[in-house]
Amino acid sequence: MASTSGNSSASAPTQNSGSEGDVQLLMDQRKRKRMQSNRESARRSRMRKQKQLNDLTGQVAQLSKDNNQILTSITITTQLYINIEAQNSILRAQVVELSQRLDSLNEILNFINTSGNVYEPDQTLHASLDNSFMNPMNLLHLNQSIRAASADMFQYEY
Repeated sequence: MASTSGNSSASAPTQNSGSEGDVQLLMDQRKRKRMQSNRESARRSRMRKQKQLNDLTGQVAQLSKDNNQILTSITITTQLYINIEAQNSILRAQVVELSQRLDSLNEILNFINTSGNVYEPDQTLHASLDNSFMNPMNLLHLNQSIRAASADMFQYEY
């Protein structure tokens, strides 16, 4: 029995040694698996970060392109606005000038109509009519200059 007990005690330390070796081996395997898992996790994390960086870089490029298109559109629109404002300014000046001319012509017509004088061809020989607004020849001359000025003013419409 003693030998059995000696065997058992001799076997116990051997099993302990084997057990400790197995435990150590098992722990090493777990440690290696954990390290491998951590490496894979870190690799996936780096890949996610790289993908996110690539996505953001692409987004920056697209937004820059969109921004340049918007700036170009704004520049074109601003130029068109400036051109239209210049045309409107010209047209406003023409309206003011034409209104003034129309008022002047209406005043002349009212003066002629209220004076009751009718033009007779033999009165053209009077020297006093040369400087008068009542002289129809002077009115024709004024009319012609108005027409010529009007034609010049409308050359920008086409």
